[in-house]
Amino acid sequence: MPDALTPLYLGIDGGGTVLRVVLADAELTVYGRAEGPGANPSLVGRERAAAIVRETVLAALGPLPADSIAAVAIGLAGAAASHSRTWLLEVLHAVLPGARVIPSADYEIALVGALGRRQGVIVLAGTGALAYGVNAQGEHALAGGWGYLLGDEGGGYWLGSEGLRAMLRAADGRGPATALSQVLLSALSLRAPEDVIPWLYHDMEAPARTAAIAALAPLVLQAADAGDSSALAIVDEAATELVCAVQTVRCRLRAPDLPLAFAGGLLTAPNPLCIALCQRLGLAAPPVPLYPPVMGAVLLAREADVARQTREGDANAHR
Repeated sequence: MPDALTPLYLGIDGGGTVLRVVLADAELTVYGRAEGPGANPSLVGRERAAAIVRETVLAALGPLPADSIAAVAIGLAGAAASHSRTWLLEVLHAVLPGARVIPSADYEIALVGALGRRQGVIVLAGTGALAYGVNAQGEHALAGGWGYLLGDEGGGYWLGSEGLRAMLRAADGRGPATALSQVLLSALSLRAPEDVIPWLYHDMEAPARTAAIAALAPLVLQAADAGDSSALAIVDEAATELVCAVQTVRCRLRAPDLPLAFAGGLLTAPNPLCIALCQRLGLAAPPVPLYPPVMGAVLLAREADVARQTREGDANAHR
């Protein structure tokens, strides 16, 4: 148990499929952690997302009182601070009424965690995909991250969807025959391409369907690794989209040499997409993050609390 006078910080990382919460002190010693299901409000609704966040926060706290938390930072997929700040504040003030709340975004905490500071460019490919960067002047830029219905090219949902499209084109004769077809049918326990229609449009609610399609991404990558031409074409396009996002961010920030970081389940281990991305970005190997995104949230919370203490100290010194 931490000393009663030790400032404690909560970091909350809400990716597409898992919510992670970590409780730590200023030295990043961890005193509690918990996981919950995905809490993207665009997929599960704001009421359900709020409940998941609050329940997981309380699980991470354990026996510690809520007033022991000095600050909490949250990065939640589908609820970036740029458009959901008020809601994020409401969600966390309900369980941590005395804590300073720092609304962030899943990509910002990933950047801070990976590089240990809020400066650089991160390319993220998990369920969704984007590139985000911050330059030395504190200016930031985002490319991608428009969600699975409008964008997220290069992410897991996009890869899975493109795999299904390749299968259906092959079934029509509009595209080449592909071994990927049988792989995807087997994974979905379907007998023929025609069975995709009831599976996709009638059998599941949107959140489950989105996760199920994103879960096909590793199969597309495996097929590409085995040399399937359709899968290779999908991976090539995914890498092109991710590189374009990185270059766009660097250009907007006027900073071509900002350090790079990778995040997301599709870029944490060698696979055809990760390898192709490294090659196109001139990297010998995938960048190794200093900390996971949830610790990036802890770092943001600590930074905000230290800044508050500094301001208060300066104000007292001038009285």
